[in-house]
Amino acid sequence: MTSVIVAGLMWLLVLALLVLRRGRVERTITWAAVTIAISMTLNIDAVYLALDAAAGGSNVVTLVADLALMTGVFLLGRGVMKAADHPPRAVRIALSRVVFGAAVFSASIAFFLIERGATTTNFMLDLGQQPAAAVYSMIHFTYYAVVLGAMAVVASEQVRVSHGILALPPALLVAGCGFGISLTIDIIVMDLAHLAGNTGLMSTAAVFYGPLYLLTFLLLCSGFAGQPFARAVRTRRRERTTRELAARLAPVWQAASDVHPGISRNAEAVFDADDPETLLHRQVVEIRDAMIDTRVAFAVRGADLQSLEDAERHLVGESATPATSTRVRQ
Repeated sequence: MTSVIVAGLMWLLVLALLVLRRGRVERTITWAAVTIAISMTLNIDAVYLALDAAAGGSNVVTLVADLALMTGVFLLGRGVMKAADHPPRAVRIALSRVVFGAAVFSASIAFFLIERGATTTNFMLDLGQQPAAAVYSMIHFTYYAVVLGAMAVVASEQVRVSHGILALPPALLVAGCGFGISLTIDIIVMDLAHLAGNTGLMSTAAVFYGPLYLLTFLLLCSGFAGQPFARAVRTRRRERTTRELAARLAPVWQAASDVHPGISRNAEAVFDADDPETLLHRQVVEIRDAMIDTRVAFAVRGADLQSLEDAERHLVGESATPATSTRVRQ
């Protein structure tokens, strides 16, 4: 059931990314989600049994699913790294093609050293007592931990520089990476306990496997789906504020244009008044021009002046403060 839930979460993430990130040229995160969703689907017992039987019944679909997951995690890490301006050298190394290629090569060699027998949906439970199987498992999850650690570093920096709703998605990614690394530790403990024949320790560690597995995917999916959603919410919020400020400035802009006609009164000028940002910018510029032109008598005071300064702060970004407002010029 856990594999079905996780596969469902991943396909929902793919759908969300296709909708929320449509029109974007950068598709690394979407391709990563597709690859991981395929891997999770291959782990569903019914799907696995059917495909592995068609492939000869030697558990080779396990390798296909695991390599697909490694590829997806690699792409996720690369996608997250692209969001960072200057990722640390350790992060670039962890998410490099060389490390990914070495992990894939080593895991593949270990896999073919396993005496795999007939198809089984309990691959590590049935074969985990073999050293090659334990090494195979540990290579995979160590690589995941390395990538998740690098992603956590990048996401932590995004949390630090983000504000409001934009800080939530990277915070979810950091939490998901933390649970993913905990999952890796838990699995390595199980692998070593299995090798040593310590069934008690193995059973104890197995208790944490399911919750950690689900929390890792739930938080990572939420973080990745939440990024485009948060940006869309912020864009709509900014557009609404822009329209409100433009409406507040409309009367004083009209008065300023009457005494000091600007580009907006020139029929041949390129001016898209339907674009809220363009309209507000034009209003601010022409009001300020009228205020500073000594050839005309025009002043803005009281609530109108406050609206003008609010618009200037809004146009230069949320980080601007009343004490550091910046004038917008043509």
